[in-house]
Amino acid sequence: MPAFLAIVRRDLALSLGSGAGLGVVFFLSVVTVMPFAVGPDLVLLARIGPAILWIGALLASLIGLERLFAADAEDGSLDALTLSVLPLELTAAAKGLAHWLATGLPLVIAAPVLALMLNLEPAAIGAVVLTLLVGTPAVTFLGLIGAAFAGAFRRGGLLIAVLVIPLAIPVLIFAVSATQAAVTGPVPFGTPFRVLAGLALFALVLGPVAAAAALRAARA
Repeated sequence: MPAFLAIVRRDLALSLGSGAGLGVVFFLSVVTVMPFAVGPDLVLLARIGPAILWIGALLASLIGLERLFAADAEDGSLDALTLSVLPLELTAAAKGLAHWLATGLPLVIAAPVLALMLNLEPAAIGAVVLTLLVGTPAVTFLGLIGAAFAGAFRRGGLLIAVLVIPLAIPVLIFAVSATQAAVTGPVPFGTPFRVLAGLALFALVLGPVAAAAALRAARA
């Protein structure tokens, strides 16, 4: 546990010192531009608002992932992490947790304010925040897979989008479905939300294991 927390603190400090706020800025840019594209139809804006927030959060969560392992590979830190007593899977999980704390959690905090720009009702705002709180860790830990491949290959940042976005589509679908169910029904909010929580738990297990396997394969 001390080694795990040490990696979390180290990566969190590095993320905060290297422009972690870019994700929130990107999130703000997406939400600000979309009302101009949709037009003055407030009813339509409120209906598609949860999807806009989630698409912005999904893309913002990918910012910085390409350097998650690549920076350690360049300065030799990855070799030390691989040889440490902490399993590589837990190392990947620690780095994913630090990335979510620096990038994903600020998106969750900013979502209620940005939701007001999309004319969302209080029930919809609460549902969006709850789904983001559960779903953004899933996106981050799925992103570990792409980050591991990006660290193994130079100029592999494009792999993040190619690998992660298709994997994150189910998270996006059930997150938006849960939000719409909380507002309009007829499906209860709990039905898609439980599926979203299951996907998040699956990602928390799959991401670090797959990332560790990719890093080992690259070093072989």
